[in-house]
Amino acid sequence: MKLESHDFQDGEKLPERHVFNGMGYHGDNLSPHLCWSDIPEGTKSLVITCFDPDAPTGSGWWHWGVANIPATLTELVQGAGSVPGLLPKAATQTRTDFGTAGYGGAAPPAGESHRYIFTLHALDIESLPVDETSSGAMLGFTLHFHQLASATLTAIYA
Repeated sequence: MKLESHDFQDGEKLPERHVFNGMGYHGDNLSPHLCWSDIPEGTKSLVITCFDPDAPTGSGWWHWGVANIPATLTELVQGAGSVPGLLPKAATQTRTDFGTAGYGGAAPPAGESHRYIFTLHALDIESLPVDETSSGAMLGFTLHFHQLASATLTAIYA
């Protein structure tokens, strides 16, 4: 399975349009374009997550979670997690560590460089029992039991 973006390459700096607008940052808070290929046979739905393992919390920071993406899709357009109406109707965004559902861009403490790990998960189930109040940890726990494969794409922001 392969995960890519038209907005950045693996290991590159996350563009300003994908940075949070708040906490001292003035980005556009747009979720990046993501596309994928080579989904395993038997995939019934997909999940996208974005996690910052470098956040000074002791448990990282969930920046985005999208569950119940139809397995027939091969991409999410730029802004799908930020602009109403751009996600497929079946998809469900979960609560980020900013406290709301939807994409929350990069916002590391001043002087720190963080990794933003976007992960595509292929699942053997059509729908996970999550909603906009479900935490990133709950999404990760729930998908763990149904994951067939995963692929990552990492951006850096300082």
